[in-house]
Amino acid sequence: MNRVYIKTYGCQMNERDSEAVAELLRQRGYSIVSHEDEADTVLLNTCSVRDQAEQKALGKAGHLRRKRRENPNFILGIMGCMAQNRGRELLDRLPDLDLVVGTQKFHRVPDHLDAIVASLDGQGPRPATVLDLEEEDGSQNEIRHHAPGEAPVSAFVSIMQGCNMRCSFCIVPKTRGEERCRPMEDILAEIRDLAARGTREVTLLGQIVTSYGQREIPRRDGKGGFVQLLEAIEDIDGIERVRFTSPHPRGFRSDLVEAYGRLPKLCEYVHLPLQSGSDRILRAMKRPYTVDRYRRIVDALRDRVPDIALSTDVIVGFPGETEEDFEATRALFEELRFDMAFLFKYSPRSGTPAAAMEDQVPREEKERRNQVLLEILGRHSRARNESLVGTTQEVLVEGPARRGEGQYMGRTRTHRKVVFPGRPRLVGQLLPVLVESASVSTLSGTPDLTALRESPGAGAGTALSA
Repeated sequence: MNRVYIKTYGCQMNERDSEAVAELLRQRGYSIVSHEDEADTVLLNTCSVRDQAEQKALGKAGHLRRKRRENPNFILGIMGCMAQNRGRELLDRLPDLDLVVGTQKFHRVPDHLDAIVASLDGQGPRPATVLDLEEEDGSQNEIRHHAPGEAPVSAFVSIMQGCNMRCSFCIVPKTRGEERCRPMEDILAEIRDLAARGTREVTLLGQIVTSYGQREIPRRDGKGGFVQLLEAIEDIDGIERVRFTSPHPRGFRSDLVEAYGRLPKLCEYVHLPLQSGSDRILRAMKRPYTVDRYRRIVDALRDRVPDIALSTDVIVGFPGETEEDFEATRALFEELRFDMAFLFKYSPRSGTPAAAMEDQVPREEKERRNQVLLEILGRHSRARNESLVGTTQEVLVEGPARRGEGQYMGRTRTHRKVVFPGRPRLVGQLLPVLVESASVSTLSGTPDLTALRESPGAGAGTALSA
């Protein structure tokens, strides 16, 4: 009765939440298994950003209900954003759920599961579905647990939860609540522990990660709380690289732009959500910037670090988006030459202002516009990757590649995936790789083992290339 499988949908924040829940369950004596067929309990950690993500989770939950018929002691729970968004509605659709836990209650899962398991062991009647969706002060501080033993080469660290923005298309403020930041010293202690156990790269997570400490931490020497946190991480031995996601354009003030090139561990990669290249649509989305302001941020980053890599988010088919609006997005997307992008066809989310707007764009037109941007993205990504053929890139080795015997993979400082022949002892090392070929998404090459620089204790500022 103690084998648990956790399936995660959605973003890196959800992945990190699942990791923390898994470790809390291990501490209670549960075993985390790698497949649902091995489990006595299945927990679905869900996403509500798009309808498709919710439908996938609902479909999986419906399928798993069959296991209850085969095994009356089987336990099924739904956690996360869809649980928070749909709440009691889930019980109407899936009345035999055992557990519905919201985004501020992940740390309560072991208690709830203990009670359910105890009842199935004959210590009482099977309880009614646990519905735990209330806000809880300090819940942002609970997403700090990692599995014991050797830590992953690259790890996620949650620094805050929630969002105070009110973008008209977005369900996140409803599912994640108001912004709540973790104390800086707690974050640094978590990163020090990860570094001591082998982590070489951390990615800082938050719904709007650049808002960290905006109200809690006074500006110092013109630097906000987020930049102060980046500076503090510079002093942690063993950490070679720092990334963060997901920011907001409003967070890229001069102090953050200036940090690039000044802080050696801060990777030359920025995810900068655009959403639309039309000022009219940006206003309808309630995005507090203009195309001109966005372009100036990109120019400032590229002036600071000419080879910086940029990725973005774009939504096509927002209600009322005309062909003229889309053409503005297409032209800007072409102009700015993003290295990578997440392209979304607008999906109405119940309870958001955009869902009630008139002039919804037909599905076929959304698909056409999406394909136009995908073509541009593929062309630019391939060209940028091909420009690196013949160069030597510093790669942080993460582990075996998914395909190819003896092949390993890692990433450059600009977050490009590189595949190369390797061996287990290279994992966690900073490895010079001569790039010999490139595709849209991947570089391939040969490592220079004679120039291998082991990462523990080495200075991040000696990277061979961005």
